[in-house]
Amino acid sequence: MTWIAPDVERSDDYPARRNAPERAMLRDWLDWHRASLLGKCAGLDATRLAKRAVPPSNLSLLGLVRHMSDTERGWIRQLLRAEQVPDLYYRSDAPDVDFEEADPAGAEEDYERYRAECRDVDAALEGAKLDDTVTFREKTTSLRWIWQHLVEEYARHNGHADLLREAIDGSVGL
Repeated sequence: MTWIAPDVERSDDYPARRNAPERAMLRDWLDWHRASLLGKCAGLDATRLAKRAVPPSNLSLLGLVRHMSDTERGWIRQLLRAEQVPDLYYRSDAPDVDFEEADPAGAEEDYERYRAECRDVDAALEGAKLDDTVTFREKTTSLRWIWQHLVEEYARHNGHADLLREAIDGSVGL
């Protein structure tokens, strides 16, 4: 049987909370954007997930899933929490390997690795304070900034995912 990316639940509107503590709203936005990315993958088989639908770009939906796995791991687990975990895909000799080596044969594994990484990142965020800081590129950087950056990274790449999905099968919206 051919693997198909599963459906996901996500509000058609923005996250419901509009006047909550900052951390709760950042959490909502991160979850909403994660679900948006997976929603763009829903119903596609591995071949279509790995399709580079906008030549000459190497972007694919599967590549975006792989990229966001490393992005979340890098910012939260490796930088903020200083966990000694390796990159999932990134290699210094091939910085775009998350996109370039997105292969249908590994799509289900990559998809599940992404979901597991999101759970691990959520666990790493427990107990962290928005004012916690790390040094990144010689600048003091707060978790607040990192979290906002993750939301921004998803927003940008979810725009790419919109275009990729439309080019694959004409689907628009979620």
